[in-house]
Amino acid sequence: MNNTPYPTKPILVIDDEESILFSVDTILQLAGMNNVLTCSDSKQAMALVGQSSPSVILLDLNMPHLDGGAILDQLTGQYPQIPVIIITGRIDAETAVSCMKSGAFDYIVKPVDENRLVASVRKSLQYSELQDENLVLKEQLRQGALKYPEAFAEIITCSPKMLLLFGYIESIAKTSQPVLISGETGTGKELIARAIHRLSDTHGEFIAVNVAGLDDNVFTDSLFGHVKGAFTGANAPRMGLVERAADGTLFLDEIGDLSATSQIKLLRLLQEKEYMPLGQDSTRISRARVIASTHVDLWELQQKELFRQDLHYRLRTHRIVLPPLRERKEDIELLVDHLSQSAAQALKKPKPRIPQELMSLLASYHFPGNIRELQAMVFDAIAQHKSGILPLTVFRAHIATVRQSEAKIHPNHSSNGIPLTFADPLPTIKQATRMLVEEAMHRAGSNQSAAAAMLGITQQALSNRLKKMV
Repeated sequence: MNNTPYPTKPILVIDDEESILFSVDTILQLAGMNNVLTCSDSKQAMALVGQSSPSVILLDLNMPHLDGGAILDQLTGQYPQIPVIIITGRIDAETAVSCMKSGAFDYIVKPVDENRLVASVRKSLQYSELQDENLVLKEQLRQGALKYPEAFAEIITCSPKMLLLFGYIESIAKTSQPVLISGETGTGKELIARAIHRLSDTHGEFIAVNVAGLDDNVFTDSLFGHVKGAFTGANAPRMGLVERAADGTLFLDEIGDLSATSQIKLLRLLQEKEYMPLGQDSTRISRARVIASTHVDLWELQQKELFRQDLHYRLRTHRIVLPPLRERKEDIELLVDHLSQSAAQALKKPKPRIPQELMSLLASYHFPGNIRELQAMVFDAIAQHKSGILPLTVFRAHIATVRQSEAKIHPNHSSNGIPLTFADPLPTIKQATRMLVEEAMHRAGSNQSAAAAMLGITQQALSNRLKKMV
């Protein structure tokens, strides 16, 4: 049996009726919320709040000794960040309005409806977690430093954009809410997901699955598992990935490719934290934190009715957008050094010297495949090197091939997809050539080899043009 407390900070139930305390505690336990404290003496309520720092308080209005309304006033005055749900037998609108004006988060009438109670507590837990995150994020922004830099050790960067994201990640990592990681292919989305898992203080596993191309049957069986006899060939029960990721992290890669039927099942998992293995009629409670990633625009898919709006909003409770490598070029030198070392070790070869001309060449490239593309280039170059110096030929050949391919697909666009803009009146061929050469030399840091690669000509041809321009 899993005894990990959820939520981390307890849910406090204050009511003078023991039967109500038992009923509410049972309902919450069955819904997967096992960290519940109960209090039947209203005189001890405020002291217990100070001792336990609850995430949510469920408060009865009609109690002897100290009225629930008086306790609510004290709570909203001393602990405004804690959501309070009123539970009472009064059903008049005036009482409800009065409670909400006094700062109550929600209002539930006895006898308590189970679904209504669970939905209200879950909503208040989300609110409580967001409040905590905001406090943590404000403190991190004030200090301007990471508390746990070791969690990001696998991610090679000195980019201010990435370091700012790391601070945000630290602030959200300990919550149970979903995270959506967006970014182009090859930007390191799974590395970010693993960093979130390391920072979450959970004791379960990190389970990753690529959902692209999975039909609904495979998706359901993979995530939720099945019982013996669920279908032909199901000779033994199978544990699903949701169960394997209990008290850990379930990482769903390429969520934008999920089928419509599977989207409905995932939505229920996120909203209700419930799922059913194939062949089983009763639901199970999920204890996995879900992180999803995508390289496509979910807003665009939503507009085309290929992705559910409600699932999209549920997934993006927290959203991380990774910058492409072309927007963090200060990392290129660090990455080349790290990737060269890794490739040399894998190939059992000495690490070659990295020529500075390579940095100028790569700084002028837009990396449509991002870090994964750079990794492939470096590995290929390490495999071919024999002289002790990392050869530029591999990089030049790759970049030239990509630019030629893009030129065929988009003949009127530059390599990064930005349309060319011409002056009015148009420059002459001679003037345009001069400006193009000057811009290439500027981007290449006056390195002729790198500039020639950008222009698609030989170094000798560029050298001849430069002499004529003097």
